Amino acid sequence: MDVTTIFGPNTLRIIVTLVTAAFALSVIVVRLKASSRPVTIRKIIIPPLGMATGALMFVYPPVRFPFWWGLIAFAAGWLVFSYPLIKTTKFEMRGSEVYVQRSAGFAFILLGLLVLRLILHEFIQEYVSIPQTAGLFFLLAFGMITRWRLYMLKEYHIINPPASQTN
Repeated sequence: MDVTTIFGPNTLRIIVTLVTAAFALSVIVVRLKASSRPVTIRKIIIPPLGMATGALMFVYPPVRFPFWWGLIAFAAGWLVFSYPLIKTTKFEMRGSEVYVQRSAGFAFILLGLLVLRLILHEFIQEYVSIPQTAGLFFLLAFGMITRWRLYMLKEYHIINPPASQTN
């Protein structure tokens, strides 16, 4: 039995959108709490490495699409969507540890990115299948997270040079 026969396509779309929003809000809460803990190289690197495992979705043939579609999605994440995150991420030293400075705009930027993503999702899924839409948005998010985390790593090394690091 297909899920769309139980709920209907419009109801299913609303449910998926609400679940996505709930996950995004939980990410915002986690990110805001993270600013009260010191930053380490491991904490900077692990999210994109963990997310990279999501590329296994492309083993499933219905997720595949032309290479240039993926390149455009990744580039959009890298060049456009990462920019607000980079601009609102600043580090500070507290004693001998590095912390992310709280930014009043960070939560609003994450919410704005979520709204923009949901709008784009509604538009894009009219032209490509749902699995392909998932793949495209994975690449967009991966491009965004990767550039942001590389920026964070660079800034971490500037504020806490490698000779002074203990982890």
